[in-house]
Amino acid sequence: MAAGLRKRGRAGPAAGAAGLCGQWLRRAWQERRLLLLEPRYTLLVAACLCLAEVGITFWVIHRVAYTEIDWKAYMAQVEGVINGTYDYTQLQGDTGPLVYPAGFVYIFMGLYYATGQGTDIRMAQHIFAVLYLATLLLVFLIYHQTCKVPPFVFFFMCCASYRVHSIFVLRLFNDPVAMALLFLSINLLLAQRWGWGCCCFSLAVSVKMNVLLFAPGLLFLLLMQFGFRGALPKLGICAVLQVVLGLPFLLENPIGYLSRSFDLGRQFLFRWTVNWRFLPEALFLHRAFHLALLAAHLTLLFLFAFCRWHRTGESILSLLKDPSKRKVPPQPLTPNHIL
Repeated sequence: MAAGLRKRGRAGPAAGAAGLCGQWLRRAWQERRLLLLEPRYTLLVAACLCLAEVGITFWVIHRVAYTEIDWKAYMAQVEGVINGTYDYTQLQGDTGPLVYPAGFVYIFMGLYYATGQGTDIRMAQHIFAVLYLATLLLVFLIYHQTCKVPPFVFFFMCCASYRVHSIFVLRLFNDPVAMALLFLSINLLLAQRWGWGCCCFSLAVSVKMNVLLFAPGLLFLLLMQFGFRGALPKLGICAVLQVVLGLPFLLENPIGYLSRSFDLGRQFLFRWTVNWRFLPEALFLHRAFHLALLAAHLTLLFLFAFCRWHRTGESILSLLKDPSKRKVPPQPLTPNHIL
């Protein structure tokens, strides 16, 4: 009988320990699920992914072959400016004429000197790797403020994406520079730093014109926050910065600079397309197709404005007609409104 009690006594603590261990494992599993599903853990997951990306990006640089597409052309174009050519119509590269605004020239001029006149590709890749990690951090900060996206999604956005690594460190395109400045601008707008946000937005446009696709949203936010008259100084920041950056080229040949750097009629080569590869080349190059895409884009913008923003739009229209109706200062826009 005593032996039986001793056995039960030894089994009791063992069973209790097993129960505590099982409880701890269940709790750890639940916390892991929360870590992946709860937006409040965005920064923690983002920090882990950024650390993982350091290793992944280093591996990509040293194990995956670099593909030359535009880098040598970029370097040839900025080298022309370094040699004293400020006429945009005279600046050429291997892939054609210089078609990006002045901000691109200054930034890639810095890269030209940092990479031994563009010859040190490995150095350029490491610089773009740092830019990639900075861009990731800016994007994670944006998502953190929305508190809507589950953190597990971020793994597919960065670590699992071949294309995003390719654009940054295997191709050395100018798109990453423009988008990093755009994401910095959005973070500044979320922090209610409207002047600096507009400044960074204009810098992003000065690197690559496609950032102008975000301009309708920025204009709408400025009208919501400041009204028509209050928005004018912020729009002035964007315009003045473009003039200052482009001044050396505007003084030399203003028509040449504007027609090359902000050419809305420029045609994209079929061999470089990804999204429209399924179309016949003749259709892809046809002007009617381009106009149809533009019309569809503008139509969707208007539909979204009137269906999604109609109440705010009506209030903005009333303020444009009669600014005196704004009797109280506007309340700061929430991050979700801005995004």
